Amino acid sequence: MEGAAPGEDLVGVGADLAPGTILEAYRSGMFPMGLGERGGPPLGWWSPDPRGVLLPGDLHVSRSLRRSLRGFEITYDTAFADVLLACADPTRPGAWISPAVATAYLGLHETGWAHSVEVWRQGRLAGGLYGLALGRLFAAESKFHHVTDASKAAVVGLVAAMDADGPHARPWLVDVQWRTEHLATLGVREVRRTAYLELLRTALTAEPPTRWRRGAADRGSPRGTL
Repeated sequence: MEGAAPGEDLVGVGADLAPGTILEAYRSGMFPMGLGERGGPPLGWWSPDPRGVLLPGDLHVSRSLRRSLRGFEITYDTAFADVLLACADPTRPGAWISPAVATAYLGLHETGWAHSVEVWRQGRLAGGLYGLALGRLFAAESKFHHVTDASKAAVVGLVAAMDADGPHARPWLVDVQWRTEHLATLGVREVRRTAYLELLRTALTAEPPTRWRRGAADRGSPRGTL
């Protein structure tokens, strides 16, 4: 979700942030992130090897996180712009979400491709994440927290949405780009690029989870709890 690595992870430079360009990139196993300061131009296209992924059954929720979850509310697609703005805060360490990237993903949200998970405490936005849903792939772009464990709670909420269609649904894939020690505590693992592309191919052939089917009646539904 965060950060960049040098070398063979960068597979292209240039092109644009038009919706069709971005969607085709994700279908091919790539995502955009600028090479300049704070994610500015030129635009780079990345395909990490190894790739950080979260797979069905791998989520790890510690005892302390379970306690924290009791104090949070989770919603979906009710405050996408606020989540995006918090993730794009230029004062954050390793900030990479440029105004152009933010504008592009806001447009993708408005057309039903980009989605957010919000975490609330006492009516205030405490954390969240956003990304793209393509088939049963959720490409998680970035997350943030203002309250301890709130970004982890967003990941728990994401997995709850991915699992909601039951055990007979096609396997899902959450792409987090690079595995970090923080994400590893939640069950994120690394797979080689070839393995990722196989997982991606399978995920793209299935319908998205009910939560993110375009035009789903529950899009922007009232708050719920885990």
